[in-house]
This record gives sequence, C-alpha cells and structure tokens, in this order.
Amino acid sequence: MRVLDRIRSNSTGRVALKIGIGILGGIVVAVGLLLLVFPGPGWPIIFAGLAIWAIEFAWAKHLLTYAKRHVTNWTHWVGRQTLLVRGVIAVLSMIFLTALVWASVKLSFDVDLLQVCLDIVDKW
Repeated sequence: MRVLDRIRSNSTGRVALKIGIGILGGIVVAVGLLLLVFPGPGWPIIFAGLAIWAIEFAWAKHLLTYAKRHVTNWTHWVGRQTLLVRGVIAVLSMIFLTALVWASVKLSFDVDLLQVCLDIVDKW
C-alpha cells in the first residue's frame, strides 16, 4: 500500500488513481457481467472488480462486505442441510445453468443446442 499512499499524496495522483481504479474495476465488472450469460466464472470476476473498486471507493467496500457476508451465510446454510436438500439445490442449479447456457447460445448465435443434441441422437 505504500505505492498507493505515495500516489495519493498529491491531488493529481489522487484523481488519476480514482479514475484508473474506476476504469479498471468497471472493465473487470463488465467482463464478469458478460460471463454471467456466457459459460464462465462470472461471479468471481464481478467480485474481483468490486475488490478493485474497494481500493478507492467506500461504497464498493460496503457492497463487497455485504456480498461476502451473504455468500458466507448461504454457504453455511447449505452445509447444514441434509444430503437430500443439497442434492435438490445442486440439481436445480444445474437445470438453471443449463437453461442459461442454452438461452445465451440461442440468443447470441441462433443455435438451438437441444436440437443439435437431438440430431446427434437421431444419427445413432
């Protein structure tokens, strides 16, 4: 953090740092949002963008703390559930992710993955 403190020591550096952190965090969050609708690690990338913003912006630090708390609470809640409930959560999550991938490929590339799979099965 010494480097950041030296940059913040003058007004030009402070403004440049805020702008740079704002742009970099914005790009990372935008990529994460894009990866929510395409296969990829969207949420971890969004959290990384929030962490970048949290270097300079108090609202981002509060939002990141809020998100961490809720993700931790969710993880602990799921961990306390029976194997059956965890299995149902896993199956529902897979159905949701499958539907999300299907919809994103259909809307982005106009390719119906279900029809492609049915065509492959018909060839056997």
